[in-house]
Amino acid sequence: MIQVKGLSHEFTTGKKGNQQVISVLRDINFDVHKGEIVSIIGRSGSGKSTLLNLISGFSKPSSGEIFINDEKVSEFNETEYSNFRLHNIGFIFQNYQLIPSMNAFENVELPLILRGTKEHERKKITEETLNRVGLEQFYDHYPSELSGGQQQRVSIARALVVNPPIIMADEPTGSLDSETEADLLSFIKELNSELEITFLIVTHDEKVAKIGNRVIEIQDGEIVERGMNYAF
Repeated sequence: MIQVKGLSHEFTTGKKGNQQVISVLRDINFDVHKGEIVSIIGRSGSGKSTLLNLISGFSKPSSGEIFINDEKVSEFNETEYSNFRLHNIGFIFQNYQLIPSMNAFENVELPLILRGTKEHERKKITEETLNRVGLEQFYDHYPSELSGGQQQRVSIARALVVNPPIIMADEPTGSLDSETEADLLSFIKELNSELEITFLIVTHDEKVAKIGNRVIEIQDGEIVERGMNYAF
């Protein structure tokens, strides 16, 4: 489903004539199979979030290849990748990334509007998706009127609404208390089991990483550990 081959990334700092090249990722290789939960773990600055941004198409790699569903997405231009994301990838963010001026229903409905889904169909899908995450009583609530856990469930509903085969999560529990975190992790495992959604989760939290079928550890831009049922 996802193949990363020889992926490297660097950026340049400083002014012309006094520039320095900073290597962020070096020769990253791994596969993610359909229906897996794969956790990418590493300390702050290790390059794990950069890796997720590259796979998601928000940044272009300096070298290497990325394939998703046998399509070489690393060669896509911005428009091509934006359209690909809209149909194939859902996202869950640490800070929810909800639009404050939209209520829960409108936030979740937005990807369907961008896809051009007809109004009566998208209303039905949005309702079903919000109900699935337990927010049937919160359609008209704005983000500021919701708890952190409820906002994250809106974020999950927005990720689910287009029925994506892949969901990418960047520190999905970073803003949640321990009880809400446990509920969210349980819900991710449920979605993975019932819908066979493939999850790629970036985290620095060992408890979060343990829900993965496999864990890939990145240190100083390189993969240093990987395995099944990874023991911390």
